[in-house]
Amino acid sequence: MPKPLQYSNGSLIYYKGEEAEKIYILQSGKVSLVYTDIETGNDVRHPVEPGEFFGVKSALGHFPREENAIVLSDSTVMSFTVPEFEAMAMLNTRIILKMLKVFSNQMRRTHAQVASLLEVKEVAPDKGLFAIGEKYLKSKRFDHAKYIFSRYITLYPTGEFAKQAAEKLRFAEAGIPGPGKAKKPATRAPVQPPSATAAASGDHNAAKDYYDAVTLISQRKYNDAMKAFLKIITENKDPEWTEKSAYEIGNCLFIQNKYESCIKHCKKFLSLYPKYPDVRDVMFFIGQSYEKLENNDQAMGWYKKIITTSGAEKDGTRTKAMKALNEMGEK
Repeated sequence: MPKPLQYSNGSLIYYKGEEAEKIYILQSGKVSLVYTDIETGNDVRHPVEPGEFFGVKSALGHFPREENAIVLSDSTVMSFTVPEFEAMAMLNTRIILKMLKVFSNQMRRTHAQVASLLEVKEVAPDKGLFAIGEKYLKSKRFDHAKYIFSRYITLYPTGEFAKQAAEKLRFAEAGIPGPGKAKKPATRAPVQPPSATAAASGDHNAAKDYYDAVTLISQRKYNDAMKAFLKIITENKDPEWTEKSAYEIGNCLFIQNKYESCIKHCKKFLSLYPKYPDVRDVMFFIGQSYEKLENNDQAMGWYKKIITTSGAEKDGTRTKAMKALNEMGEK
């Protein structure tokens, strides 16, 4: 039977790339579908009106979500499995007509974009992703640039632009469009790029060492990266980069399938840095590690902790934890 679900303002119903299993209808509240324009690379926001359904194409087509579904105000959403939605559609032709209308509008928008792109030389996925990151960086959309360059390093660790992506990520973190283009002073002074900081103070640059270590991850030199992160932690010259380095060690351990070591390290991390911004990601490492070790009770315990942690309703990690619980058969 379809289930009514309650979502609070700022929560995420599903995220781009997630395996599509459900179809939704908005009963009340506000929901926005956020996707990337295929021509400009910019974010496009499409509001969902009460009574409209969403998540249909990916669920019916059995392919990953193409957009993020973000809740803009407290909302009630009906959730359908594909068989439930098909059964309802067969009994209500208005739903089929509405669906055709929505798809028709989407096809018109997409057709115009594709038509202009057909004349452009085909670009490899890694090159296209890197180009989008550069566009965001030049337009000073630093959060977007950080996300894109981080995704590039994750998806293409040995790609043609891996080293450049790590370098660009450094500038995005610092809030700088590129060499020689300093950002206007903010309330909190941004981290300067390595050359500028070193020239100004002559001191050891923890930020530079951190991004050098991130570059080693992109090259799959995980042991070398861990040694570099450990050096930053030992010297402890800047709390921000010490925390980031400790986080990345947990990431490296998980990537290398060293699950027991990952659990031990991440639990220590939580005791030392309980207010770390990505603390739920650390908890997810622990849950995933327990699941890989087939200790499902512990894994589910950590996933539930993520879901109930304060602020988790605004964090995509909550959605991943809920999905993990569902896949483990937790109701």
